[in-house]
Amino acid sequence: MPRILVVDDDPISRQILRAMLEKEGHIISEAEDGIKALNNYDKDVIDIVITDIFMPEKEGVQTVRELMKENPDVKIIAVSGGSSSANYDSLDWVKMFGVKYTFTKPFNSKEIVAAIEELLSN
Repeated sequence: MPRILVVDDDPISRQILRAMLEKEGHIISEAEDGIKALNNYDKDVIDIVITDIFMPEKEGVQTVRELMKENPDVKIIAVSGGSSSANYDSLDWVKMFGVKYTFTKPFNSKEIVAAIEELLSN
């Protein structure tokens, strides 16, 4: 079963993603910020990381950069809430680091599942 690390400071967002992805047969671990995400990534075998962009302690952009530095082949999906131009700029920014899929909250669960399936097939 694929293992997915969900990184988000909002517990409700983590809970929604966990329920949705467990229903699809994935094993989920969680982290509420980038620091804990990096620790969890080092401890577990993770197939995909789904990370929020704006978080306390260590934000998503920095988390993405550090994960990709540690493992250039890491598969990451970035999500972010809101609709400000800064939000979209941040999602575009992480794409420059190699993140293939980005979604704004609220996201379409079918699109996230399809992105996961595509990432796992490569």
